[in-house]
Amino acid sequence: MFRHYNKTRTLSHNLKIASLLSFVAGCVNVAGFLAVQKLTTNVTGHFAFFVDEVFKLNFWQGFIYFLYILFFFMGSFVSNFIIEIIAKKSDHYIYIVLASIECLILFSVAFFGQQLIAHYPDVIAFSLLFAMGLQNSMVTTISKASVRTTHLTGLFTDLGIELSQLFFYKTLEQRHRLLSSVKLRLTIISFFFIGGIVGGIFYSRLQLHVLTIAAATLAIGLIYDSVKFRVLLLHRKLKGNG
Repeated sequence: MFRHYNKTRTLSHNLKIASLLSFVAGCVNVAGFLAVQKLTTNVTGHFAFFVDEVFKLNFWQGFIYFLYILFFFMGSFVSNFIIEIIAKKSDHYIYIVLASIECLILFSVAFFGQQLIAHYPDVIAFSLLFAMGLQNSMVTTISKASVRTTHLTGLFTDLGIELSQLFFYKTLEQRHRLLSSVKLRLTIISFFFIGGIVGGIFYSRLQLHVLTIAAATLAIGLIYDSVKFRVLLLHRKLKGNG
């Protein structure tokens, strides 16, 4: 799921990582908004608010919206920077490091965020936007831009295009490729909504601690991927010895 890259990557790998990370993003999206009334998984709305505040001459508030955009960007930048550094040593650990950093951020906000809401709500937004920028860059690189998990605008656009193409593309290969892509889009959208519903339901009881669900889900995905990889290596070793 995390380790396969380039030609070794299949639709099954993309479906697994799409369901995992879109669930995390959906949960973060709702929990972040309920906590600080700010979008914490994408920056489209923040850019509009930034321009609006600048025109109103509210430069400080405009600067805050600019920082929202900057932190998402920095998450993406740091993600690829780490990928380039670690790739020179070992491809196997690139995405484990990135996903672990995201886990750490989500757990930190879950346990310390409630203390920040009253006086430093923007710190929570900055942290979650950085984590989502990092996640979006990571999954985009892993899947060669086939999977994006932090916002739905582009997904619904792509889904609409591909569903319309089903009426015109008649060859078996074309239809198979389109149906695979449609399946992937629907998986991302579905799990984003499921994550959002889970975040909304449990936020009323857990407050920002609901992010432990998102972080734990990501951690379980990492453990599953690591165990599966080790089992596969052991199987190959035993098969080779046999």
